[in-house]
Amino acid sequence: MDRSRELFARAKEVIPGGVNSPVRAFRAVGAEPVFIQSGRGSRLVDADGREYIDYVCSWGPLILGHRPQPVVEAVRRVLAEVGTSFGAPTELEVLLAGEIIAAVPSVEMVRLVNSGTEATMSALRLARAYTGRDKIVKFAGCYHGHADYLLVEAGSGALTLGVPSSPGVPAAFARETLTAQYNDLDSVEALFRQYPEEIAAVIVEPVAGNMGCIPPASGFLPGLRRLTQEYGSLLIFDEVITGFRVARGGAQERYGVLPDLTCLGKIIGGGLPVGAYGGRKDIMEMVAPAGPVYQAGTLSGNPLAVAAGLATLEELRRPDTYDKLETLGERMEQGISQALARNNIPGTVNRVGSLFTLFFHAGPVGDYAAATASDTNRFAAFFRGLLNWGIYWPPSQFESVFISLAHTPEDIDRTVAAVEKSLA
Repeated sequence: MDRSRELFARAKEVIPGGVNSPVRAFRAVGAEPVFIQSGRGSRLVDADGREYIDYVCSWGPLILGHRPQPVVEAVRRVLAEVGTSFGAPTELEVLLAGEIIAAVPSVEMVRLVNSGTEATMSALRLARAYTGRDKIVKFAGCYHGHADYLLVEAGSGALTLGVPSSPGVPAAFARETLTAQYNDLDSVEALFRQYPEEIAAVIVEPVAGNMGCIPPASGFLPGLRRLTQEYGSLLIFDEVITGFRVARGGAQERYGVLPDLTCLGKIIGGGLPVGAYGGRKDIMEMVAPAGPVYQAGTLSGNPLAVAAGLATLEELRRPDTYDKLETLGERMEQGISQALARNNIPGTVNRVGSLFTLFFHAGPVGDYAAATASDTNRFAAFFRGLLNWGIYWPPSQFESVFISLAHTPEDIDRTVAAVEKSLA
């Protein structure tokens, strides 16, 4: 780790905390970050030449693994023959929009942006304009990017670092954000009864991924659909993580509940920066220049990101894609659960397809309170053990693990063996 340590020391002189996104600092696991040199398939190589099986997958986008040939060829072709950015429309944007609309059940029109944060903040602006209301409902532990009014009891890095909100967020912004409990419909209904004509939208990760993986309880998503319709609000699914991950059509396909607006990112860029928001045509036609709701971005729909996304989505159309991911996920879940039992260590594995989390918590983990009751010290020791055994796991108890199509059954078995050693 000498080279990584040297790079981290240099980075801290020029980058706040030495990293460009907080969880990368490894503070929550009592370690210093590994600096990555390269990746291929399911593997990473660090700056010291050590190899790891990767379960971060760039926090989800690399569902095909590192440097998949179709994506590399698509980006190379666009770079050589088209260009990087024009600030003008291209045919590629139209093709990617069409792919998204064809796959995601609720999306009739879509606008491309550059990140998940852009997608969620734009969708919420649109929801406020459409309904003429100001308040939004989010869920404790769910993370929807770092827009001011969303850093209220946020998950992901904010939860990892023990900072549920952030200085610099005006109190007036926070007052318009109401917080409910994930998987608790009563808490949502109570807010609607209190503010029956003031809530513009409910935004939710249909499968929570930013306080660890927490699936929706039976009836939770249909209940949100019913309540928002009853009170004249919009339902927004943040599918930045779940879109094209838990099913081709995302969580809304898997659970059969259609939101009014959907936010996407990660996989639709194939490893390059991209985001999108879309939904019903009557709502989306309020976005400028079709309507009065302004949102813009110079690099939105740039050819490189769009080409990478198109190549990825084309690969995901293969008929056995999600069956393979499900099989790999099940193999991992069973192996880890058995290792926990053999070592008599309390733990819970939550999984939806190729997305999962091992919580060091004895009981079921179905909400923010249960997730935060996990033993983070034990997780930190577990993480360091895995790293020593060549497994690159998310460096936080409150992040999800991602399996890619590049992973093999042998990778899973090797990982389960490393889990057993680390638990022991």
